[in-house]
Amino acid sequence: MLRSLKNLEQYTVSATDGDIGKVVNFLFDDQRWTVRYLVADTSGFIDGRTVLISPISFREANWSTHKFHLALSREKVKNSPGIDVDMPVSRQHERDYYKYYEYPDYWGYAGLWGMGAYPGLLSSGKLEKEPAPNSDQTPGDSHLRSVEEVRGYHVQASDAAIGHIDDLVVDDQTWQVRYLVVDTRNWGFGKKVLVAPHWASRFSWEERKVHVDLTQQAIRSGPEWNATVATINREYETRLHDHLGRPGYWTGESRPQ
Repeated sequence: MLRSLKNLEQYTVSATDGDIGKVVNFLFDDQRWTVRYLVADTSGFIDGRTVLISPISFREANWSTHKFHLALSREKVKNSPGIDVDMPVSRQHERDYYKYYEYPDYWGYAGLWGMGAYPGLLSSGKLEKEPAPNSDQTPGDSHLRSVEEVRGYHVQASDAAIGHIDDLVVDDQTWQVRYLVVDTRNWGFGKKVLVAPHWASRFSWEERKVHVDLTQQAIRSGPEWNATVATINREYETRLHDHLGRPGYWTGESRPQ
């Protein structure tokens, strides 16, 4: 199912022996467009630190109670490698994190999560834990971006400005980002619309701008999305993709170049 990340903020994160904090942000990989970590504030629960929680550690996501249950103890999370979320997360920090939790790397493989498509496989022992043949052994960029920082980026259609990023929509099984929520109200169009990341021709992180290979009219006339009333089901996605003339990711068709 597809879910708004805004709706997941303030979910409680619970260890096997008690709650540890609240979700306050997310970090996603800007190459695979996949959420790699939830950022949890442990103030009032453990020691007040901000910690990273990978979907790999989930035992269950309870959408009705707004709680992520982890297959980890409070002590395990408390002693996890420290992180300053205001600074870029390096690949070395990710290596330390994965080594601490004894998870196999997700990078260096063809799959979304290592050799598989789902994060749970990395903790289940169903995937090989040997380093990938092309795993980077030297320090490098981890390509992680803060969702909080990306909100507000301007969205530029092929012919004019259209709006700004208000939210991201993810698949709650793979944690892949399926859509950017574009708020067009400040541009006089009065609604929010969805645009897939791979419809962008360029992301300018320095300019805080997304260039989309679609016209302003095509985007503004697309089906409206309202997080409070609209369900992103396959019927809605089909209308969106048909309107913009883009094949659905669920069809297996290649993406337009």
